[in-house]
Amino acid sequence: MSENIPKNLQTVISEGYTVKIGKYISEGWQIFKQKICLFLGFTVLLFVVSMALEQMVPRISYPAFIVIYGPLSAGLLIAALQIVKKQSTVIGDFFKGFNYFVPLVLADLVALILILLGTILLILPGIYLVISYLLTYPIILDRRMDFWQGMETSRKIVTKEWFSFLGLALILALINLGGLLLLGLGLLVTIPLSYCVIALA
Repeated sequence: MSENIPKNLQTVISEGYTVKIGKYISEGWQIFKQKICLFLGFTVLLFVVSMALEQMVPRISYPAFIVIYGPLSAGLLIAALQIVKKQSTVIGDFFKGFNYFVPLVLADLVALILILLGTILLILPGIYLVISYLLTYPIILDRRMDFWQGMETSRKIVTKEWFSFLGLALILALINLGGLLLLGLGLLVTIPLSYCVIALA
């Protein structure tokens, strides 16, 4: 599989790189501010869709959540990646996650199964995989990889600096907790900000 990975990513896998958490958060904030109205509006839509899915019959709600919410939320990453590349970004770009429907949904399903198995066995393998697959979405979206190649590339890259990525994930969790404490309204800012940060990682 390695011969199919773009050379710059292969170099990252081989040599690793420094995870600059403060820089990612600072630059992620700048990305968010560039299209703040679009990010806020799309996040409101995500909230509405999420609440609608939660009202469904339990047997249907979770599969529907993976099928609909995953590709939809990927729009935040697509927009952030386009801004990083200094490309024009419009509201329609936020819905382009559905162009990657199959690899994103398969990545979610396979990751869920592997994480559950890891958690059932010893818990720690499950935690390892949760962090290791942190870059799966942006890699699939940016490099147009299939689901397994995207997952494995993410795992190999993250494993080089696993504890740094764990720190990044924990800081983003705290940021979103702060957003939740502000009557939940802060999540309208912290959720898209988190996606912008992940796009930069």
